[in-house]
Amino acid sequence: MDINDPNGSNPIKLAQSIKDNMLQMMNEAGSKTITVSSGGGMVTVVVNLKSQIVSLSLEREVVNPDDIEMLTDLIVAAVNQGLEQVQQEISQRMGQIALKLNIPINPE
Repeated sequence: MDINDPNGSNPIKLAQSIKDNMLQMMNEAGSKTITVSSGGGMVTVVVNLKSQIVSLSLEREVVNPDDIEMLTDLIVAAVNQGLEQVQQEISQRMGQIALKLNIPINPE
C-alpha cells in the first residue's frame, strides 16, 4: 500500500478526513437547535443535536391542574418529535460527510 497514493485512496488520509468532519459536526452539535411544538403550539421544545433539551415552554392555557395527563402527553410528544428530528438531522449530516468523502452508503 502506497501512503502517497495520488488517487486519494490513502486510508490514513481518509481516516483523518473522517475524523476532521466528525469533530466539526460534534462541535456544531451544541449550537445547532431544532424547535418543535405540540398541542397547536401550546408546548414548545428546543433540542440541540446532542439530544439535550435546551428549553421547554408552556402556554398558560395548557396548564390545567385537573388535567395533568394531557399536559404530560403534550410534553412527551414534543420531546419525542424533537429527538426524532435530531436523529434525522444527524443521519443527513452523516450522509453528507459520506458523499463528501466518496464513501458508499448502504441503503437499509
